[in-house]
Amino acid sequence: MTTGSRNGVILLLAAALLAAGAVAWRTLDVRDDEAAIEAEGPLTIEQLRARAEAEPDNALGWQELGFALFERGEFADAAQAYQSATKADPDQAVLWSALGEATVMASERDPMPPQALAAFRKAYELDPTDARARYFLAVKRDLDGDHEGAIVEWLALLSDTPAGAPWESDLKRTIEQVGKINKIETSGRVAAALAARSPMAAGPMLTGGAAIPGPSQEQLAAAGSMDPDQQRDMAEGMVERLEGRLANDPANVDGWVMLMRSRMTLGQPDRARKALSDAIAANPGAAQRLRQEAEALGVR
Repeated sequence: MTTGSRNGVILLLAAALLAAGAVAWRTLDVRDDEAAIEAEGPLTIEQLRARAEAEPDNALGWQELGFALFERGEFADAAQAYQSATKADPDQAVLWSALGEATVMASERDPMPPQALAAFRKAYELDPTDARARYFLAVKRDLDGDHEGAIVEWLALLSDTPAGAPWESDLKRTIEQVGKINKIETSGRVAAALAARSPMAAGPMLTGGAAIPGPSQEQLAAAGSMDPDQQRDMAEGMVERLEGRLANDPANVDGWVMLMRSRMTLGQPDRARKALSDAIAANPGAAQRLRQEAEALGVR
């Protein structure tokens, strides 16, 4: 891969991390032990490691450890944690694609280590819509010299990307950079991909299709050993933690949508309206999308 193409990879890696923090890590089913993690608030790396090692068959514990290590730039250790997560729950695509990304970042020489490629292929096999796997499998094409093929796959991913998704702008930038380096026209094709977004990538369908997870009635019911009060406490803890993250990262539009959805699920429309107001104040450029999301959720 050329230097410019490698830079394009790094650009989206940062966006993929953001997506993992805001959305992807929530795709595992809610479980009793997750409720405990959420209720306790942020844990140190040492605490997360101790928890994961104490419950080696709990994929969520390894996943949280992997995310925390990745966030600190300890990519090799993050890859090990995600490897343990895939052993604990081998059917979750998000764990495999996170493993692949951490492995890429941990590699000092090979831009696509065989272990990373295998992880991305496994993620795609489990879930062909996994954005991170799709992105990096296109990176493999670029590395192999098939720049046009990589751009075609990235454009397909862009057309499936929800408007305003954390990785959208960096994905467009990657396409444009690789096109410029290899003298491939992309500007018109990017515009066409955006115009041809699939229904699942458009407007309020982002929420209606549950693309941004939050505690739902079905997830609450999954904690079957809990009585109703415990379930309620679990959900409240999750939402309070989300609010805390948004206080530190108010530009996270997906996080605000998740918060609105969570407040509606908990029967708190007034607090959902406040979340909408706060979200628009922090992100005036995304006001239209936020209002569309709120309307789809029934926030009035």
